[in-house]
Amino acid sequence: MRDVLDDLIAIWRGGGTAGVGTVVRTFESAPRPAGASMVVAPDGSVLGSVSGGCVEGAVYEVATTATTTGSPSLERYGVSDDDAFAVGLTCGGVLDVFVEPVSRATFPELDTVANAVAADHPVAVATIIAHPDPDRVGMHLVVREAHANGSLGSARTNNAVVDDARGLLATGASAVLSYGPDGERLGDGMDVFVASYAPRPRMLVFGAIDFAAAVAEQGAFLGYRVTVCDARAVFATRARFPSAEEVVVDWPHRYLDAQISTGAVDRRTVVCVLTHDPKFDIPLLARALRHREFAYVGAMGSRRTHDDRVARLRDEGVTDAQLAGLSSPIGLDLGARTPQETAVSIAAEIVARRWGGSGEPLATRHGRIHHDSAVAHDT
Repeated sequence: MRDVLDDLIAIWRGGGTAGVGTVVRTFESAPRPAGASMVVAPDGSVLGSVSGGCVEGAVYEVATTATTTGSPSLERYGVSDDDAFAVGLTCGGVLDVFVEPVSRATFPELDTVANAVAADHPVAVATIIAHPDPDRVGMHLVVREAHANGSLGSARTNNAVVDDARGLLATGASAVLSYGPDGERLGDGMDVFVASYAPRPRMLVFGAIDFAAAVAEQGAFLGYRVTVCDARAVFATRARFPSAEEVVVDWPHRYLDAQISTGAVDRRTVVCVLTHDPKFDIPLLARALRHREFAYVGAMGSRRTHDDRVARLRDEGVTDAQLAGLSSPIGLDLGARTPQETAVSIAAEIVARRWGGSGEPLATRHGRIHHDSAVAHDT
């Protein structure tokens, strides 16, 4: 829902009702992950997607009906279902989509969610998507690190779901959880979809060069919170890096040390070192590789530069096991020439690392197209 939240909250704050379809479960090669949402606005316009185009028309009809009747529903689309096949889900996957009317009356806590996401504060939304009592379907509970808002119908249910939702939120994962009708952990009958909205992952770009501007733009496009850092104030300016959320003038290794010590980075963070200068690169990469908690560490340079860099890092005591975490030369082999093309090759390698992709043409591969995440991520 993150991608459509700004539009949805605008409808909510304006007193309107939107029909919202959210992917809550996927099977096989589903086109969109759990948490992907589509909004049908009061004027009939559509925002977002649940299937990349396959079943949007069917979900649109259900969502439009939900805004009229006020009744949520859980729908399944997949090639094993004749009706689902008719609406076009031919990728071989199956989607469970929860469709609900969203307004101030049905989801009074949505403002809390929007404010938390805007401030990059972790928040999870727990929604009952199946229950023996239809009146409890669609109830929401907003879970924060220290408190919760809303209710799923009983204190027992709330307590059970809050504990489990905080566990999912800590890893940025979203999932359907099953309980007994009143939150019994060993029962069944009630399904709760927990959507986690962890703060956006960070991309740290070191080296205020023309390639860095293109990498920052790609990082922002992929949803990263981008920081560009360089010790040279004349180059590290906001005007040169409009896509970056912040531009920092500091020695790269000193800035990274501070981010690690304050817990401002995590295992979703990607590090791109583009400086080409050993006095910056070596102390920075030594710290990044020893930390070993980053999703990706890449360094730009020729193969000769790479060989010299590796030798210098070994002299600094970086082990072969730690060096195995370095992507250098940075990026995939796309034949890139320009800064923009090179940035695409770097972004492609980061995406491949995140999802466990090979980087090879799909036409030459067999088996599943979509991979399970190799690194925990946010919805």
